[in-house]
Amino acid sequence: MILYHGTNTDFAEIVLAKCRPNKDFGQGFYLTDIRSQAENMAVRRCEFEGAGVPIVQEYSFDENLLNSCDLKVLKFDGVSDDWAEFILMNRMAKGERKHDNDIVVGPVADDGVVFQLNLYLQHLIDLDTLVEKLRFRKLNNQYYFGTERAIQKLERI
Repeated sequence: MILYHGTNTDFAEIVLAKCRPNKDFGQGFYLTDIRSQAENMAVRRCEFEGAGVPIVQEYSFDENLLNSCDLKVLKFDGVSDDWAEFILMNRMAKGERKHDNDIVVGPVADDGVVFQLNLYLQHLIDLDTLVEKLRFRKLNNQYYFGTERAIQKLERI
């Protein structure tokens, strides 16, 4: 399969320590299987950083590894209580690694999702309401690669 990474700076080597902490699935390298999603992320990176140019990097990945014993993989097939709680745990991690998965696959928590998560954290809605409000959103998948062992399985095209 082909996975895409949107950025504002081209690089040859993936360095996990340079990845931002407290993201949806933790500190790691994020990709998508939707090119336009990566293009949008590249533009957002440029705007956020105020520098660079939109770049989409392409990587080849053997999707059979998602079902093998070679890597520890966690997959969320859609919005669920477990998905929402996992994102909350990672976003509140304060830079600590909160799980031992090599790869995590699941929906992106976009700005609308973050708004709903904040309502939940403020105890303005309960978990069931949170999941219900997120269930009908069109959410794109993201692929998190969080260990060197996982990164080694990506081949830049």
